[in-house]
Amino acid sequence: MVALLTSQGKIAYIRDEKGRILPTVENFYRFCSEGRLMAVKCSQCNSLICPPRSICPICCAAKESEWVEMKGKGKLLTYTVIHFPPSQFQALAPYAVGILQLEEGPRLPGMIKNVKLEDLRIGMDLTVEYETTLPKEWPKWPRYFFKPAS
Repeated sequence: MVALLTSQGKIAYIRDEKGRILPTVENFYRFCSEGRLMAVKCSQCNSLICPPRSICPICCAAKESEWVEMKGKGKLLTYTVIHFPPSQFQALAPYAVGILQLEEGPRLPGMIKNVKLEDLRIGMDLTVEYETTLPKEWPKWPRYFFKPAS
């Protein structure tokens, strides 16, 4: 997987002046490069936000938050099948994208793989998996996808 590394070979997270890992999308994808699905927990209302945002979408608090590791399991809330994708995704068509209702509460959008499109069902159990190789056209950050739970 692709990750930004320090000279010591460790992943370089974006941190604040106190050394805390900031709730940024960049850091979210750095965690994905380690095979970890992370959310941020709002210090005001305790909502879990995944992918993270610096302002809570529930209570609008912009106070400190903490990273929480998610199990990466949930149920398919909704999906659509893409037949006419942008040019960089044409080789994948048709493919499905959906929203996974994670067991811990947040909803996460993503591509659905390793399942026949006709077998997709609302409410089916899915898990989060991570790509180990990225297509040349794909942005240079790790990506996750959903697959049927085993």
